[in-house]
Amino acid sequence: MHKADIKSKELKSQGKKRIEWALKRMPVLAAIRERFQKEKPLKNLNIGACLHITTETAALAITLKAAGANASFCASNPLSTQDDVAASLVYDYGIEVFAVNNENRNTYYSHINSVLSKKPKITLDDGADLISTIHKKQNQTNCQSLPWASTEETTTGVIRLKALEKEKKLLYPIIAVNDAYTKHLFDNRYGTGQSTLDGILRATNKLIAGETFVVCGYGWCGRGVAQKAKGLGAKVIVCETDPLRGLEATMDGFLVMPMAEAARLGNIFVTTTGDIDVIAKKHFPSMKDGTILANAGHFDVEIDTKSLKKIALSSKKAKPLVTEYRLKNGNKIYLLAEGRLVNLACAEGHPAEVMDLSFANQALSCEYIAKNHQNLENKVYRVPEKIDKKVARLKLKSMGVKIDSLTSRQKKYLTSWQQGT
Repeated sequence: MHKADIKSKELKSQGKKRIEWALKRMPVLAAIRERFQKEKPLKNLNIGACLHITTETAALAITLKAAGANASFCASNPLSTQDDVAASLVYDYGIEVFAVNNENRNTYYSHINSVLSKKPKITLDDGADLISTIHKKQNQTNCQSLPWASTEETTTGVIRLKALEKEKKLLYPIIAVNDAYTKHLFDNRYGTGQSTLDGILRATNKLIAGETFVVCGYGWCGRGVAQKAKGLGAKVIVCETDPLRGLEATMDGFLVMPMAEAARLGNIFVTTTGDIDVIAKKHFPSMKDGTILANAGHFDVEIDTKSLKKIALSSKKAKPLVTEYRLKNGNKIYLLAEGRLVNLACAEGHPAEVMDLSFANQALSCEYIAKNHQNLENKVYRVPEKIDKKVARLKLKSMGVKIDSLTSRQKKYLTSWQQGT
């Protein structure tokens, strides 16, 4: 047997074991998959997905196949693909995957186009790269080949798509999976919080306790990162532009200040905003020697890496996925994962228990689109409340947790204008 064949065999074997480990920890998706296997709600539908190719995504892919779909997958970030998982999906599960870790820009978009060449009726996105590619290629007079609808997984993507809708340029309906309560309240807070710290620790083996940890942005992702850093003993500073979130961070016990002040104090910085130039050229010279920079936002635009490269006297690879930049003042700054998603580039992404909720929403939203696409307009929709609550109930059941139900009298009282008894 050729060395390459042996390596490929070993790779897919490792991937299958890791996928099976994730499957065991995703009981909500398992319950949905069992029903899908019987009902085949997506039978013969072409589905295209641009998601991080991880073990948890593999569980979603297997669920879509169980529902009867012909699903093709590509990566939503060049550094997030787990090659062993991709190999196993292709060879063990017969699911098309166009993705390889550390692919260049041209390969990345060629893989997106490979998925789109299948003419999917439903697309799944994490960052809206499939959707944006379709919009660049299409125009209002050529809508026959457009998908029925799409789902969007992340905050950044939803922001982009709502902007398209506002400009009346959205060509087909979107289900904003990120806006589901069972997604952003858990995936963004607990998933991003834990996996971001995991990525920083794996890349640096840095002791967090006693360090000054700066979190840029106090949305649900920022809340999670700040919470986990505090739990590890860090002194946490939050930088915000929104007065309500700044107030909330203050009330939660964190120091709140502008980035210009935090830049002089922090040892570790994490961006979680979805915006550009959060850590900009003007901030680098005032940072301490040994400062660590990481990004937990979807795109690599939050840290101005181009300016960092320009003002640095030298750069070198300090260790895998850690680049050292030496500035004119002699201080060294360490950038993790080239400014890309640190939790997926340096670690394995969100835990399966969290992605169980997010991907349950994805799977059920696909079923919803298949049944209701003719009634949807070119708008960004929330996940239907019925689906959101169903996912929550399934998760509670899988955890052995029971809750009360309202009595008919209680329901009547809550819908009545009368107060008291």
